[in-house]
Amino acid sequence: MNKHRLLCTAGLLPAAAFVWAGCAGALVTNPPRSATEELLISTAADRAIASTVLTNFAHHKVFLDGSYYESYDAKYVLGALRDALSRSGALLVNTETNSEFVVEARSGALSIDNSDALFGIPSAGAPLPLAGALAIPEIALYKASHQRSIAKLALLAYATHSREHYYSSGPMVGKSYNNYYKVLLGIIQWTTTDIPEKKRPKKQKND
Repeated sequence: MNKHRLLCTAGLLPAAAFVWAGCAGALVTNPPRSATEELLISTAADRAIASTVLTNFAHHKVFLDGSYYESYDAKYVLGALRDALSRSGALLVNTETNSEFVVEARSGALSIDNSDALFGIPSAGAPLPLAGALAIPEIALYKASHQRSIAKLALLAYATHSREHYYSSGPMVGKSYNNYYKVLLGIIQWTTTDIPEKKRPKKQKND
């Protein structure tokens, strides 16, 4: 009797292990900033930088001074400026003393404006005696959320040793947007955007 009970118990061990393994869950992270926010900002910055011509730095040793630049994602913007200078033929150096020209970057704006439009009933809380508050969910027959990112950058360049003025970019402006819509309590939803990474790839027609 004991031997039979022992065999049955041993036979249940693999099944128990399988059930236990099936209960494992994936870790879901929730970072403080969304990917859409970061893409809006970086896309606007890329377009601002692309709006100016930097070929007059070709074949010159250039030091990019970022000490006057402050904005969201500053390291990305300064890296994108270095990339643009390099693609234009500039010879990037890591110290000012080894350069022919110093390029100073500054930021006028790099952020996002948000606006919402709702046709329906917004979410609210109704007080209940002795029970706190009752949360009333949003009832949206139509809702639109608009995100607009604007980047305004500028560059100043001068000769490293003489300090003579060499170049001013003027305002470099770039924009991006991401809009979200839903109707009929969210039954129908869609997004419009000019962020390349968020656009759905177009289906190629078969020849």
